[in-house]
Amino acid sequence: MKLALIGVPLDLGAGRRGVDMGPSAVRVAGLGRKLTALGFDITDLGNVEVPQAESLPDHGPPDAKFLPQIAVTCQNLADLVGHALNDGKMPLVLGGDHSLAVGTVAGVSNFYRTRNEKIGLLWIDAHADMNTPKSSPSGNVHGMPLASCAGSGPTELKDLFGFSPKVDPSNIALIGLRNVDETERRNVRDLGVKAFTMRDLDERGMRSVMDEAIATATKGTAGFHLSFDMDFVDPEFAPGVGTPVRGGATYREAHLAMEIIADSGRMLSMEVVEVNPVIDEVNRTAELAVELILSAMGKKIL
Repeated sequence: MKLALIGVPLDLGAGRRGVDMGPSAVRVAGLGRKLTALGFDITDLGNVEVPQAESLPDHGPPDAKFLPQIAVTCQNLADLVGHALNDGKMPLVLGGDHSLAVGTVAGVSNFYRTRNEKIGLLWIDAHADMNTPKSSPSGNVHGMPLASCAGSGPTELKDLFGFSPKVDPSNIALIGLRNVDETERRNVRDLGVKAFTMRDLDERGMRSVMDEAIATATKGTAGFHLSFDMDFVDPEFAPGVGTPVRGGATYREAHLAMEIIADSGRMLSMEVVEVNPVIDEVNRTAELAVELILSAMGKKIL
């Protein structure tokens, strides 16, 4: 299989600086070399150009900070993702904060829409990312991308390519929730996505949850996009993330989730986001990100 690596050094959507260095950290951890050893044909398309916060005159609207710049970045990413798919390459996007997912999903969804197909979405994350400017307590856009993909959220994000939603909410599975804003809970319920909390994982086990999530994302679709936030993993194993939350998946649980995804054979594209080298320990979160990508791409123990 041919893969197109795309870096998005975006941290405008986050409240903590540093995730703009995530793509470099993951590359330094040997992603390209290890994927090549696994048998993939790799093309690294470099990084999408992203403005630095220090170069901007103001933060933009207080309820959606840096929204115009984030929207432009997402459109540019969406175009690049579409070109990769047209060239027969699976997009593998490296972040950057999670707001970039709007661009990845838009690019993949638009590509399949031109073929009269739709996509599903697996969103693996400690947070729901389903705020809107109206509900967000911080105004940080990295808390809004899933809402935008599902047809809510800021117009500048949800209407890329002139259609919305990018993914039917009935084909979205949100996995690993353990930190949801009070005003955001209504958005999760009202939009109708399938949400699995850490309690679901504890009670049912990873296999049961992932099987149901994949069934949700593949029902009547060409396949699914995987959006993986490294804060899904417990900070004990992944300390260098944008917004760490205790009580996440273990090292082996995270690998099992990726292995089950690989076994499904239905993944169309993937992104890994929120690696923050500034607060990491000797790049071990980026190294774990590489390991998890390899598992999602089919690496096996035997």
